[in-house]
Amino acid sequence: MSSIITNSAAMNALTTLRNINNSLTSTQDRVSSGLKVSTAKDNAAYFSISETMNSDSSLNKSVNEGMTLAKNSVATARLGVEAVVDLAKQYIDRQTFAVNLPTADQALVREELVALAAQMQNILDQSNFNGEDLVTATAGTKTVTTGLFRGAAALEASTLTLTTVDVSALVTALIPATATFDAAGVNTSRDQLDLMIAYATDLGITEKAIENQQSFLATLTDRLDSGIGGMVDADMEAEAARLQALQVQQQLATQSLAIANQNPQNILSLFR
Repeated sequence: MSSIITNSAAMNALTTLRNINNSLTSTQDRVSSGLKVSTAKDNAAYFSISETMNSDSSLNKSVNEGMTLAKNSVATARLGVEAVVDLAKQYIDRQTFAVNLPTADQALVREELVALAAQMQNILDQSNFNGEDLVTATAGTKTVTTGLFRGAAALEASTLTLTTVDVSALVTALIPATATFDAAGVNTSRDQLDLMIAYATDLGITEKAIENQQSFLATLTDRLDSGIGGMVDADMEAEAARLQALQVQQQLATQSLAIANQNPQNILSLFR
């Protein structure tokens, strides 16, 4: 039945056009943003999970950046201590050589040893990174945060601890205060060298541990970002095809509405 009061065909066409326009708007948003879930209304569960994972990913990146500073500091200290170890070996070689020398010649060797010790100290003074001194400061500990993870009630941190050594004090212990060149003096120097080697080893172990953790965090962050993308990223090929189809549907729906709006005019023509 035709009516000039209620145009059912036009109402249906308008509803169809409105739905198509809504779908078109959503598709255009996904194409422009590259996201199929950009707000909680798009998919509440995916939005919540992805935001949490995004936060974890950002934390990992921040921790990784912090570890880069720590690694550079440890690497600089290791480089300095290793250089001092090489000089300390030369020191002990010269000290051992002087054991059987006459007293006058031992005095000359002592001058060499004092110069070597001064060179060691200069190296240590330069072996700091960004103002952090791990070789001449009072012995203590350096704690490096290597990760943050969600515990039962709050975020918890995993750490790596390095026990620092005052290598400058070890160098000072090498300098002979008197003209004593004997087995006991050489043994004392070797004891200092052993402590230097042990600390250089600890620094190397710590540096490698930080590198390994950084590699793990980088891989973990990539996995998180990939998982987030799987949940919220739009399939651009599918969205492009959908956009084209909706644009065609919009044109057809607009034409249908125009035709439906002509129906009352057709009824009026019957009365002419």
